[in-house]
Amino acid sequence: MHTIDQYRDLFSDYLSKQTLLKEPLGLYEPVDYIIGIGGKRMRPVLTLMGAEIFDASYKEALPAALAVEMFHNFSLVHDDIMDDAPLRRGNETVHEKWNLNTGILSGDAMLILAYRYFEQYEPETFRDLAKLFSKTALEVCEGQQWDVDFETRDDVTIPEYLKMIEYKTAVLVGAALKMGAIVAKASENDQNLIYDFGRNLGIAFQLQDDYLDAFGDPATFGKQVGGDIIENKKTYLYLKALAFADEKEQLQHLYSISPNDNTDKIDSVKRIFDDSGASEATREAIREYTFKAFGTLAKLTISEDKKFILRNFGENLMNRNV
Repeated sequence: MHTIDQYRDLFSDYLSKQTLLKEPLGLYEPVDYIIGIGGKRMRPVLTLMGAEIFDASYKEALPAALAVEMFHNFSLVHDDIMDDAPLRRGNETVHEKWNLNTGILSGDAMLILAYRYFEQYEPETFRDLAKLFSKTALEVCEGQQWDVDFETRDDVTIPEYLKMIEYKTAVLVGAALKMGAIVAKASENDQNLIYDFGRNLGIAFQLQDDYLDAFGDPATFGKQVGGDIIENKKTYLYLKALAFADEKEQLQHLYSISPNDNTDKIDSVKRIFDDSGASEATREAIREYTFKAFGTLAKLTISEDKKFILRNFGENLMNRNV
């Protein structure tokens, strides 16, 4: 087994040897650009790790890891268009750097490229990878649509919100690990268990992201603290506060204010989150889904050393400063 940083370096080296730039440049230059500006590469790292957890070489999983990374970046290109976002990872978004049509078409090409990387596998492995990938890709789209729908709904329930973050974020984390297991020809039971580990950890991670958006340390969080409050996003914190708060009408009023950088609004909402018990309920949900993830490890037919590696990965992922 390798360290996370080593997997990241191995994937980056593999990526650097791929020929993404070709004619017509108007189609492929944006693909090369968005893939090149990087990010944490968490999903391809998980695919490589998933393969080695089940005793295959990480090298066998490199094409699948690239497919996962290509799909993830495709989704970011189209999400940025939907959000009219000017920046991604501190750089211009594709539709800003080029134009809207280029963003749509190059994004489409990235989705198709992702499938093509599976062609490097034998038919049975190709079939299993493509089947999982199709299911996951559709779920990510469903999660994105629910997220859009929730912006104009005042009756979003907590189960609906949990399903949205599961589909939009967590299923791809689970699928990344399961793809490594498929490449390694792990048993179907182990494939499903490693998927559940990643899915539950992905839900916990997104819930923690919700929490840190309100209560994180600005010096370490990496985003504007209070951004979800300013944008009136109906996060887990907000939905729990609505269920618990004596000040429900005040909270709804604060969330009716047009988005603007309003420190008083942020402070008022955070006080309601704390006073209502929503903050503690969110921390408890983070713990619950983290423990659900760790609970699957006992059932995996792998060595205790490898279970420790997976648990340590999960603990490090969730050990962000609050």
